[in-house]
Amino acid sequence: MHTLLHPKLKDCRRLFLHNYEVPVKIGVYDFEKKGAQRLLINVDLYIPLAISTPVNDQLGEVVDYSFIRDTLYERTSKGHINLQETLCDDLAKMLLSHPQVMAVRVSTEKPDVYEDCDSIGVEIFRFKDED
Repeated sequence: MHTLLHPKLKDCRRLFLHNYEVPVKIGVYDFEKKGAQRLLINVDLYIPLAISTPVNDQLGEVVDYSFIRDTLYERTSKGHINLQETLCDDLAKMLLSHPQVMAVRVSTEKPDVYEDCDSIGVEIFRFKDED
């Protein structure tokens, strides 16, 4: 599904954080369990324009970008994670907990696992009303 074409998103603002690089203890293989590895995280949040269009040019009228970074830090600092799928699912759920967020796209990439490609990763897209 191409999120930009989804009818539910036509009246939304997209906030994004791209290529957030963080050392994370992630992976199922022995070499991945020896320490943290570099992980890139990308997030798109979709917020209805009706509740995210500032009138007084004040931070309280929009979703603060720090919410995204704080959420990523909170989850990635909790200890070893086996699967990127688990991390993406957890992050999506946490980001969707914000009352103004209607939908989220989260991707993670491990750029240092294989020498013959830029990265390996996972992406998830979720609407708040999906369980």
